Amino acid sequence: MPAVTAENILTLPRIGVTDPTIDRPRPLKSVTTAPSGFEGEGFPVRRAFAGVDLQVLDPFIHMDQMGEVEYAPGEPKGTPWHPHRGFETVTYMIDGLMQHQDSNGGGGLISDGDTQWMTAGAGILHIEAPPEHVVMSGGLFHGLQLWVNLPSSLKFAQPRYQDITSSNVDLLSSSDGGALLRLIAGELDGNVGPGVTYTPITLVHVTIAPGASLTLPWREDFNALVYGLSGKGTVGAERRPMTWGQLAVFGEGSSVTISADERQDSRDDAFDVYILGGQPIREPVAAYGPFVMNSKAELIEAFEDFQAGRLGTIPASPPQKGN
Repeated sequence: MPAVTAENILTLPRIGVTDPTIDRPRPLKSVTTAPSGFEGEGFPVRRAFAGVDLQVLDPFIHMDQMGEVEYAPGEPKGTPWHPHRGFETVTYMIDGLMQHQDSNGGGGLISDGDTQWMTAGAGILHIEAPPEHVVMSGGLFHGLQLWVNLPSSLKFAQPRYQDITSSNVDLLSSSDGGALLRLIAGELDGNVGPGVTYTPITLVHVTIAPGASLTLPWREDFNALVYGLSGKGTVGAERRPMTWGQLAVFGEGSSVTISADERQDSRDDAFDVYILGGQPIREPVAAYGPFVMNSKAELIEAFEDFQAGRLGTIPASPPQKGN
């Protein structure tokens, strides 16, 4: 599954061992299973946050696991042009190829370990779709899209786009070499990922070898969420069973523990998880469709601005990767 890896994990910088005299392991609050659905033009997704209280998720709003699916020729699908305001979208491609374009001039191709980070802010139009040659050939498609809220003071920030290629992701190892960590954004034990964030958050994709365990130091002012991408294992000091397509929510503390089962299914050779946490914004949330604001009046204003063409215009042609 993982597109970004290391030939020798033992050569990577290592996450330090937590100090048992001061460490406060975070207790597990819940494990929920993501229901399946469809998005855009009909591609399959799992709604990772379904059924979880928004106050527990804060500053995150929504997350879809896109795929994992093996498309036949002619089957790959994307989303049509649509608007956003008031938050950021973070799209992480694990396998496959997707093209992004937005009305602010951002975009390009993302594939195999790349991340596109779009700040909608005051308003933007964008489209995400597989390139024509991928539609014709089909192939494996797997990724995540996360919505990160913006505080009221930044709801109308200038839109921006970040192209975070797989080569820029910070690769780390657990202290014993049993887990490979890909730090996409934020700080982790003194290491800093390449993603530039308005809202203080940390995003990391971890592969844990069968039988290995990982205890990560985690900022006490952040929430802590773990989503299973493939394989199976346990979460928390309670060793609660967890598998792919499930979300674990942790309580307060200074560390998070995840372990991989010794025996994995034939299709998986490790336990892959996406770990995310952030500093809660603690403001009212009014979310509907493609907009995330603080009040119903602001939502109405967003729809009116979109209908009046004030969120941008569709560009004539897509930008190339790196532009």
